Formats: sequence, C-alpha cells, structure tokens
Amino acid sequence: MIEKSEKSVIIIGAGPAGLTAAYQLLTKTEIKPIVLEESEYIGGISRTAVHNKHRMDLGGHRFFTKNKKIMDIWKRLMPVQGSPAMDDILLKRELDWSTDGPNPEKEVKVFLKRKRVSRIFFLRKFFDYPIVLKKETFLNMGFVRTIKVAIDYLCSLIHKRKEKSLEDFYINRFGKHLYEMFFEDFTEKLWGIHPSEIAPDWGAQRVKGLSLLKVVLTVLAKPFTFSPNNETSMIEEFYYPKLGPGQLWEAMAEEIIQMGGEIVFNTSVRKLSFAIGNQVKLQTMNQMGKVVRYSADTLFSSMPIKDLIEAMDDVPPWEIKKIASALPYRDFITVGLLLNKLIIKNTTKIKTLSNLVPDCWIYIQERDVKLGRLQIFNNWSPYLVDKPKDTVWIGLEYFCNEGDELWSMKNEEFISYAIDELEKIDIANRQDVLDSTIIKVKKAYPAYFGSYNDFSKVKEYLNNIDNLYCIGRNGQHRYNNMDHSMQTAIEAVNCYINPSKNKEIIWDVNAEQEYHETKSD
Repeated sequence: MIEKSEKSVIIIGAGPAGLTAAYQLLTKTEIKPIVLEESEYIGGISRTAVHNKHRMDLGGHRFFTKNKKIMDIWKRLMPVQGSPAMDDILLKRELDWSTDGPNPEKEVKVFLKRKRVSRIFFLRKFFDYPIVLKKETFLNMGFVRTIKVAIDYLCSLIHKRKEKSLEDFYINRFGKHLYEMFFEDFTEKLWGIHPSEIAPDWGAQRVKGLSLLKVVLTVLAKPFTFSPNNETSMIEEFYYPKLGPGQLWEAMAEEIIQMGGEIVFNTSVRKLSFAIGNQVKLQTMNQMGKVVRYSADTLFSSMPIKDLIEAMDDVPPWEIKKIASALPYRDFITVGLLLNKLIIKNTTKIKTLSNLVPDCWIYIQERDVKLGRLQIFNNWSPYLVDKPKDTVWIGLEYFCNEGDELWSMKNEEFISYAIDELEKIDIANRQDVLDSTIIKVKKAYPAYFGSYNDFSKVKEYLNNIDNLYCIGRNGQHRYNNMDHSMQTAIEAVNCYINPSKNKEIIWDVNAEQEYHETKSD
C-alpha cells in the first residue's frame, strides 16, 4: 500500500541504513527522498574499493541475516547463483545452487554462496573461531595451557563476576585463561584500551549468548542433534556479491534513483536546525566549497551522533553537547597487498585455489604485532582478484585513532611497516609483494567507553525530536552489522508512516541475547 503524502524527507548518509531508508520510503510512500552523502562512494564502510583491477572489502562483510524481510531485499537486488563460480568449477565444488539463478561466469549481479571459514592466528598456529573443542585445539594450546583453561572455566562457573566491564563479560563466559589467550589482546588492539575499561555492552552485542558452556554442550549434543538449524551451531554458509559488498549497495542506489529518489555526493552537513515551523533546515558544503541549503519535514540521520549534535543550531543542553562531543570512535586502516604467494600453508581438508589457506579472514592474536585482522580476498570471491589462480590479494587491517602514530604515518611508510609485520609472524615475504595500496576510514567503529556511559541521555534527547530518526551504526553509536543497520531504517520508516509507534523500537534492533552468527529457525 502506497501512502500519499506531500511531505519531504532528507536522509544523511548513503550507507546500508541511509539507502534502506530511502528504498523503503520509495516503495511504501510517494515521498521522493534526497540522500546526502559526504563522500563520493556508495555503501559507507560496506563499500568495495578498487585498485588496479583488484577489489577490496573494507572490514569484511558476510551477508547473512535472521530477518526474512532483509534477506528478501538482498535477493531481489542480487539473485543467488544458479551455477558454479570460477573457483567452484576449478575445485569441483558441489553446492545447492539456486533454481534459475544467474551464472556467475556470465552475469554480473550475482550473490555467491560461500563457505564460512574464519580462524585465530596465535602462537604462530591456527585456532578455530569461535573456539571448538577438538584434538587440534588442545595440541595447539599444549597440556599446561589446556589444564589452566579447564580449571579457570570451572572457577568461572562457580563464581560469577559482576559485569561492570567487557573483561568481566568475557571471563564469566570463557574463564580467565581463555580470555587472556583469545580476547584480551585483540580487544585492546581493536579499541585501543584494556577490556576492563570498556562497557560490557559490546560483548552483549557481538558475542551475546555464546560461551564455552554452549561450545561444550554443542559438542556433547552433536551425535543426537538432527535439526539443521540448531541454535547453537554456527552458520556454515553466507552470501556474497560477486564484486564485493559495495555491489549490492550500488544496485540499491540504482533502484532508488530509478524510483525518483536523489543521491547527492561530496556533500557534508555543516549546520542543521529543527526549530523553525517544524521543518529541518540544513546547511551543507559540497566539494567545491559551495554552501547549499536544504529543508525538509523530516530527517533520517546515519551520520555520527558526535557530528550530528555538533551541527545543531538549536543548541542542545550543555550536558548533551558535552557527552556527545566526547563519544569515542576507532578509526580503521586497510593495507591491500598483492603477492605471489603466502608462507602459511593450507593444512585443512578444504580445497582452495592454489591451495591457499581457506579463511576469509584471520584474527591476528599475536602480541608482537599491531596487525588486527587479515583478509584473503581470493576466498571471498575469485572475482575480486584480477588473476586469482596466480596471485594472492590480501587486506591487512589496523585499528587506530585519527591523529595517532599509525594514522599519521606516510602511506609508503605504513605499507612497509605492515609488510614487516607479515614477515615477523611468518605469513608472507616482502620479496613476494607485487602491488600495494592503503585506505583510511574515519569513525569506523563507535566505541563503548568514556562518555558512552552516559549515552542514554543523548539517546533520550534525540528520540524526543519528533521529526528526527537516528539509524545505522554511527547514527545510533552502536556496533551494528549491515542487516541490523538496515533493520533500524526499516523500523524508522514504519514509525514515520505510523507516528503512534514508539520510536524506541528503532533502538531495540540488535538487542537480542544470542550470538549474531548462530543459525536460527
């Protein structure tokens, strides 16, 4: 049913949340929204970057969701493959292809079916992620560590900590020793501060119901479990656009424009006001430095809340401005390297092109390097790589703060530094590097420490502005996945169409207490 309306809407941000809001408005109402995007790209951090015929996924984006509406949107934009992709053919993989789906070798808009493989690199060895109780795990840890893990975990079952921090959250679920091995250092790499100083909210969102007890119960129950959708089992497959995640958002943007929506690039919001005549007034600046003004009845915002509050001419209460201005974020650097080969070998039973390790990404838990994660783009999609049979295209991910030592390095210096770290942990040799690039992303990860402890006051203030809807990861200062960001936009549009709905439903997205990569019915 299309709602007739003379109202106007402006959306800030052309990432998953902003685009989904525009898409929903165009399919459910007669409103033709204007999307203002600060950069020249579609998809936000979910975009696909291109370098010399090679494509990079910034951060790694698996397309899986428990929400049927969102899956339907994805499949409408990107049909699931109906025949083998390049690597499927070469490796003679047999998958459950979609009936009448497109051929990845001939068509561009295709959702590939990919196997989920992701491990931890620690002690120069591979551990399953999440931890799996099997012989290799115990052999890699060694007898002494295994005994310590068991004792600590039993202690954590008997004595539960009061969860004041992320450290408490992890120890309650995995025991102190396992926490120190697999969570403490990586978490500090990611956020820049110790887990004891971070609110437990991040664990509640990203780890949720997962615990060592669930791992144990899953192992014990496996012989007696017949349901393929057992809640405690991990997802084994996910969808992935042939040309990277940005391809799907570009397809959505095309439909938005075809339906009459507008996307304005290279336009940053400098000032906004909700005070006059119940309208939103925006002052923006384009890439030429020209000031452009917009007005609308309603604003959907996915811009960082810190920037949103700062731009408000209405002058929010001093306390709200103080909290918002101090909200912490982590910035992100990806180094793309094209190599002849890797040092690390594939010792699994999983077949891959050139017998690469099968992981889509690897968590680097080693304490003697700052490298956080390593992506192998060949395994995401062979179409991300110009010559996937002959070369390896990888992404080295670093977490930092804008202006710090890592962020301030010159590009050539940083790339050299990253290669040195790869050599140090015996993953690749400098002599095998064929090409390189670097991409920096500001405010990639909203953080859960500092003034975040008082964030509920900011949220309440924003929620009380009738014609403002905050959506997406940065729009809610919440570490959402793509589907969660989309869901916030869907709920926001529903609230906009039905004003009697409580806007709190938008903030309740991603609040369920179960691990975000588990299967469910």
